[in-house]
Amino acid sequence: MTSTTASTGHGASKPTTVGGFVGAPSAARAAQLVRRATGGQDSAPVEIVAPFTGLVSATLPQATDADVRKAFDEARDAQRAWASRPARERQQVLTRLHGLILERQDEILDLVQLEAGKARLDAFDEVSATALVAGYYGKHSARILGAKRVAGVLPVLTKATRLRHPKGVVAIISPWNYPLALTAMDVLPALVAGNAVVQKPDNQTALSALWLHELAEEAGLPAGLWRIVLGRGSKIGDALVEESDYLCFTGSTPTGKSLAQQVAGRLTGYSMELGGKNPMVVLPDAPVAKAAAGAVAACFSSAGQLCVSVERIYVHESIQEEFTRAFVAKTEALRLGGELGYGADMGSLTSEDQLATVSAHVEDARAKGAKVLTGGRARPDLGPWFYEPTVLTGVTPEMDLFADETFGPVVSIYGYTDVEDAIARANDTSYGLNASVWSGDTDAGVAVAARIKAGTVNVNEGYAATFGTVGLPMGGMKESGYGRRNGPEGLLKYTETQAIAVQRGLRLRPPRVVPPRLWARVMTTGLRLLRRVQ
Repeated sequence: MTSTTASTGHGASKPTTVGGFVGAPSAARAAQLVRRATGGQDSAPVEIVAPFTGLVSATLPQATDADVRKAFDEARDAQRAWASRPARERQQVLTRLHGLILERQDEILDLVQLEAGKARLDAFDEVSATALVAGYYGKHSARILGAKRVAGVLPVLTKATRLRHPKGVVAIISPWNYPLALTAMDVLPALVAGNAVVQKPDNQTALSALWLHELAEEAGLPAGLWRIVLGRGSKIGDALVEESDYLCFTGSTPTGKSLAQQVAGRLTGYSMELGGKNPMVVLPDAPVAKAAAGAVAACFSSAGQLCVSVERIYVHESIQEEFTRAFVAKTEALRLGGELGYGADMGSLTSEDQLATVSAHVEDARAKGAKVLTGGRARPDLGPWFYEPTVLTGVTPEMDLFADETFGPVVSIYGYTDVEDAIARANDTSYGLNASVWSGDTDAGVAVAARIKAGTVNVNEGYAATFGTVGLPMGGMKESGYGRRNGPEGLLKYTETQAIAVQRGLRLRPPRVVPPRLWARVMTTGLRLLRRVQ
């Protein structure tokens, strides 16, 4: 594969750069964003390292349990006034935010690259996803949240209405891998539904969330309604669960299960997007060149650190050799490197822990007989946590990466003999987040997609079709999560449903002068008639 040199900018003056990059937002600008966080009384601040260079990009104050509880109290006060404003007025904030995101994208592209180590095109995916979310909820929220008339038990005489009320204060725990897009997907619908939000982004990528927070307030969001707390889960996690009226979490399945148990004791709601081991099924009639190109994007975008990226590819034996040859060639053509610009196709892993996991998975597979067709090694010459995009064959169940999520630029190719076998193997996992099906016959592809047990399935695409269609729900089946983000479901989950019915005229219980048996007969006749008209 082609490599580009990591641009460290070591010759630049340190006070004017972040993470060692000339042209990056200044250290003063980073400090300005950090000051938007609530709290910070913990005596042990955290230094964040830029993945491209290994240099410190920010120093983050850490909140205490008391800081978080205070943030909830203050957010609750702000929420009351916000909830009283019409939904149409609230959604106008998101419409203005949509424009600001696109106008100011250069700075956030730099920040996402610096914090997460992404190639710039992958960082732009976050900008476009954030704009799409703001645009969708900025246009449709009032309609989705509006009071809905439903047929009453007695036509004309019973007026029935369904109302939606905000939950109150929502706690959102965001991951490091998509710091801008996933902040937007979870925070913006919670706010436009009339809630306040207390968000804990991951320390590694907190500046991206703080940047969006700044723009939201510039777009008209009341100050204090969205609070961002920076801290360690071990110190502030309990406060987030115990003070919230609803919890939204994105992260690992074990952590999600633990949080769900805590929430269950309080009988408050939650939604979670958790792990995945996403399959791609290439049917025998699939156009090989297009499928191979699609697989590169599906597997290696954001260096594979995407919850919906593909880690397993099942290819029909009749085209397996041709597909593998084309896929490996396209993978080896990827430009790997770190720079603030569009020069590289794939960037770095985000942390030392991710590099360790990826390396361990590949070495375990190699030691147990898997064949590495390309990649399979770290690239410290480019930066501390770079790893080459890697394609394996001969992966068997005793290997760690066969069933466990790698969350890196590693994919395994398997052959299959018939479609029933491919579907069964795609579903043979405890996860069910995303899947991809490739076929020359769209109807056949959709038929296979409908049989895969995953929350989103893309036909002739890896993940972007469902990910970018904000009107569609996104979430996992089985151990990949609970609940959905995006679409009407992603907004309504942050509300409580209330039913109000007004009864006129005829009572729904018999008057004293009417024998109960006669009443039951009359009502039975009425129920038969109602079935025809309702």
